[in-house]
Amino acid sequence: MTEPLFSEEPADAKEFAQRFDKTYTRIAGAYDLAVRLLPFWKTWLEAALPHIKGRRVLEVSFGTGYLLTRYPSLYDVHGIDLNARMVAVARKNLKRTGVSALLQQGSVLDLPYRSGCFDTVVNTMAFSGYPSAERAMAEKRRVLKAGGRLVLIDINFPVDRNRIGMMLTRCWQRAGDIIRDVDSVLKDHGFAYQDVAIGGSGSVHLYVCDKV
Repeated sequence: MTEPLFSEEPADAKEFAQRFDKTYTRIAGAYDLAVRLLPFWKTWLEAALPHIKGRRVLEVSFGTGYLLTRYPSLYDVHGIDLNARMVAVARKNLKRTGVSALLQQGSVLDLPYRSGCFDTVVNTMAFSGYPSAERAMAEKRRVLKAGGRLVLIDINFPVDRNRIGMMLTRCWQRAGDIIRDVDSVLKDHGFAYQDVAIGGSGSVHLYVCDKV
């Protein structure tokens, strides 16, 4: 059985973040189109919705805002993304669909919210693009209420180590994403969680995590 080879953390976190930020500024339009046109991508993102609990929700790294347009109106939705271009496109998408959410530009490594103020934090297809797993996870946990929930969707090696899923994960890794031992990170930060494969031959994972 092939074993996973997790990525090393970036040697220069600032340079890594700036490089990703420039890339997403350049591809924002194409990214928005791809999310809307690719059924499997929308399916992956929408897998987060049934697991939200409570009313006050924060989506971290919302990209061009596809998932923001899918929340039921009963939620009080907030969002933060590092990339200014993504934030601008997301605001246009919210306006076009008539959906309301409070969005701002900022870093997951230093969330501008008070501790314990959200029932659920949603983070889809972005954790592998952060320069520090420890800082990002600590901040997401900090802003959750006691008993709050983190709904995390991202790329990781398939649990059964199947050949196609391993190959797909390594493709993401070669493209620059940081493939981490998410199970260890979640345990280290005091989350009880379930890990469910939702696509990509087991390479796309849904982690439903409760703060304990």
